[in-house]
Amino acid sequence: MKPVSLVLSRPFDRVEICGSRFWGNPDLPKGYDYPVFEDIDGNPFEYQFICQINLSEIAPFDTENRLPHKGLLSFFAKIDRYLGRFDNGSSLGLSLSSPEDVRVLYFPEVGEAGENANPEFDQLVLVDDDGRPLNPAEWKLDFSTGHESDYYHDGHALLAEPVHREWEDWDEPCEGWNILLEIDSFSADDFILNFVDFGVLDFLISPEDLAARRFDRVRAIVLSS
Repeated sequence: MKPVSLVLSRPFDRVEICGSRFWGNPDLPKGYDYPVFEDIDGNPFEYQFICQINLSEIAPFDTENRLPHKGLLSFFAKIDRYLGRFDNGSSLGLSLSSPEDVRVLYFPEVGEAGENANPEFDQLVLVDDDGRPLNPAEWKLDFSTGHESDYYHDGHALLAEPVHREWEDWDEPCEGWNILLEIDSFSADDFILNFVDFGVLDFLISPEDLAARRFDRVRAIVLSS
């Protein structure tokens, strides 16, 4: 089984509604609230949006049908610490997270990218008190099973192999789980993403949930290189 690599590039124009993007802001159904969590004091904080993947775009590369080939899959996590931000002690760490530390949203009704194809979705932009976007500028996502892009990063992949894991299997209760998405440390002009000495972030899913197209029990872990 080959991982499906995420190939990042700066877009010439805004990525289409429900198109695959890294950073930027998520496309959500109109009226859908941005995902938030509460800290130990009950204060609400937004999860960091990482990426969204239009699953119709991965079909040519996922030849074993391990993922659905229609819908929008969006990844959020508590990773403020790794972006050099204040994180109130909530960021996930070097041990298996709880399911509440990440949010993976699956919208099976989404078809191909574009405003006409998805009229009920819109980009939800987070801004600071001065109206400036909080998230790093968006990158366009393409997919590959090779290394043909200058922007390819080894750790950016769907269904990656656990090459960064230094032990045989994940700890309980995640024995035998798959890596749904792996994100590598990297940086650009407007951010530095560093997972503990340039490690990786792995989103983990059970084989049963993956087969059932269920993404609400995903966990995560940071692996240091």
